[in-house]
Amino acid sequence: MGFTAVAGREVEAKASYVIAEGASLTDVVDGLDRTSPEFVAFRRPVDGGWADVTAAEFAAQVRAIAKGLIASGVRAGDRVALMSSTRYEWTLIDYAIWTAGACTVAIYDSSATDQARWILEDSGTTLLIVENERHAATVAEIETPDLIETLRLDAGAVESLTARGSAVADEVLAERRARVGAATPATLIYTSGTTGRPKGVVLTHENLLAESLSGKLALRHLLAEGKTTLMFLPLAHVFARAIAVGSLAAKVTVAHTSDWTTLTTQFASYKPDFILAVPRVFEKVYNGAKQQAHDSGKGKIFDLAADTAIAWSQAQQSGGASLLLRAKHAVFDKLVYAKLRAALGGRCIGAVSGGGPLGARLGHFFRGIGVPVFEGYGLTETSAAITVNTVPRMRVGTVGVPLEGNAVRIAEDGEVLLKGNLVFNGYWKNEAATAEAITDGWFHTGDLGALDADGFLSITGRKKEVIVTAAGKNVSPAPMEDTLRAHPLIGQCMIVGDNKPFVGVLITLDRDALPGWRARNNIPDDATIEDLTTHPALVAEIDAAVSDSNAKVSKAESIKKIRILAADWSQETGELTPKLSLKRAVVLDKYAADVAAIYS
Repeated sequence: MGFTAVAGREVEAKASYVIAEGASLTDVVDGLDRTSPEFVAFRRPVDGGWADVTAAEFAAQVRAIAKGLIASGVRAGDRVALMSSTRYEWTLIDYAIWTAGACTVAIYDSSATDQARWILEDSGTTLLIVENERHAATVAEIETPDLIETLRLDAGAVESLTARGSAVADEVLAERRARVGAATPATLIYTSGTTGRPKGVVLTHENLLAESLSGKLALRHLLAEGKTTLMFLPLAHVFARAIAVGSLAAKVTVAHTSDWTTLTTQFASYKPDFILAVPRVFEKVYNGAKQQAHDSGKGKIFDLAADTAIAWSQAQQSGGASLLLRAKHAVFDKLVYAKLRAALGGRCIGAVSGGGPLGARLGHFFRGIGVPVFEGYGLTETSAAITVNTVPRMRVGTVGVPLEGNAVRIAEDGEVLLKGNLVFNGYWKNEAATAEAITDGWFHTGDLGALDADGFLSITGRKKEVIVTAAGKNVSPAPMEDTLRAHPLIGQCMIVGDNKPFVGVLITLDRDALPGWRARNNIPDDATIEDLTTHPALVAEIDAAVSDSNAKVSKAESIKKIRILAADWSQETGELTPKLSLKRAVVLDKYAADVAAIYS
């Protein structure tokens, strides 16, 4: 791979592969069926255990469902929508849609009726497949000119499609597949968006094939034959989708789950070699372990172990750890780190983080305990990651270097611009938005960043999220919020202060941490969340966390006032996107009175 960098301005990674004009994602399914039919491509949860699905079985099911789609009236180029939580059938139907020459429209299973209606109308979806009765109720009142049918997975959608397709000849299916090439749209993914109507991002077979190939080259120790992973992120999100495609191509065995409440139990059962998650998951793992240690009287040991892990990781980037630090690290590896690795199943050699900034603190901690998190950066418009940290090229605190076939440029105003085989060609039926986003072949991300001399990209904020105080001071909220969320009591937080005399913050409490805190502070069970938001002991802990955050920024950027809320922000209540990012405009609107109280 050729790699060129212009310090602080631009970096490019040449591609070592070529994607043929007639290539498609279904080539992987056919190739595995032909060369490795007994390869266990998936494991499905059955009666508390896992049942194997071989490559040959998967290929047969894909072809059968594809025939059923054709028999149901799905034409080449039609859009077929999927609204379901993460499960085996999501990937199965995804490949069946591609085999039938159609395009998958991804809808989050948490979408409301109006959101689903817009996606179905705008995409011109022909056939909709939902998971269960709840989803069916969400879309029950939606009528669009193109939608001819809605099927339910829990009501036999797979079996029904298989039966319908039994009379479709192999030649018909082959002809459909022959129409699909690298430039054919593979999926429409609607940006969740923090404001305005979501835009449909069109990703082609070439985009996702390039992500698969370049991802395998970059993360070859994880995306390797014989490895396993447990997929729990929403497959409607481009991050999980890209890893799903890459895992099959790399012969990684994948299991699926949508139950985040029992992940530790599932990790122990499945024992994945690697996991992928958004930053909030890693924050919860860290905060949960810390809280448990403090609740059991081992808080000082955990804090020392965490500090040692971070220091050991930092030393790897500055000449290596000292003899004393290596000795301390070895002791804590037996006392603490081994137990943390066991909570991930005991075999996890690494993790991939995307969907938002992880932060150097967590990155160093997890590398220090022996589970390095390879943070990357990308958007829906870049087919997921376009930069990533790797084993040979890892710099915690950055989002890595470009994947093969792609380039990064920093504009004069600090905006991150991207170009390459992972970058989409445009939004669905929205030429104006496309022209605004892509200029001279460069995609304007809206993110602010910096490149170092070695080509590592750091994301410093988002242009639209930069707060400008009344005194004219620019404040990037994300790094400060990341520091605050390190405290176990803090669930979510949002910095405020645009056009205000100083910076403030709204804070929600982490419900999982409260029982232990109540016990340590002798707080009666009948004390409400509202009571806790003003309790002197809790306020003092939050104040201390804010002081720690303030120590890392200038006086003009420091937080002057806090507002602890009794509410809990979530996807369901509207403050978070499906990838758990803040919808800042929604928060500002819903909690306008609380923001006003900060400045009253």
